[in-house]
Amino acid sequence: MVGRKQFDVDEALRHAMHVFWRWGYSEASIDRLTEGTGLGRSSLYSTFGDKSALFRKSLQRYEQTYHPLYSQALSGSHPNPSAVVAAYLQVTLNRIADPTVPDGCLVTVSATQFPALDAEGRAMVRAMIDGVRAMLEQALLAAGADEQEAAELALCALATNKSLAVLSRAGFSSEELATVAAAAARIPQDTDPATGSRVPRAAHRGRGAVRHRQKP
Repeated sequence: MVGRKQFDVDEALRHAMHVFWRWGYSEASIDRLTEGTGLGRSSLYSTFGDKSALFRKSLQRYEQTYHPLYSQALSGSHPNPSAVVAAYLQVTLNRIADPTVPDGCLVTVSATQFPALDAEGRAMVRAMIDGVRAMLEQALLAAGADEQEAAELALCALATNKSLAVLSRAGFSSEELATVAAAAARIPQDTDPATGSRVPRAAHRGRGAVRHRQKP
């Protein structure tokens, strides 16, 4: 039929997302995008707009694919903050282990190329990061962290997520990445040596400050 697209638009967008994911915005040339999607330049532009518009659509596709997985992992019942961090990072490890997608993370590689993005692209990347950070904080609060602890642990878990993405692109093994994630999940497990119970991180800081003041 005249005017009807002879290709799967959603599948083409998935492939475009993989090109941006693998190469980053700067190196995702139009030639690479046409090769990755199997579309000619005219079809690519008429369907998705220019490169910046296609990048934003790819970000939206990535968010629709992976953020629900983080939301599901974080919305369950967790016995403690450590379990929250572990559940969050397991989603990351699962994605990295998926052989059908590029290594790393589209959001992470995009964040490293902020100067190359337009204002709307930068805003989308930051909003996606902030959205996951907010989910983490809420889950940590629900698992018993106080507000300051939740904010600190969410930022630490987020940083670990980005580190895993970078290390995976550098060829670190799944075992090494799992070791990083397990170590990060142990961070909330501060305990009082006298009672064996978990102590809020703020309390640790307070005791450390007292000891510091008592030094001669």
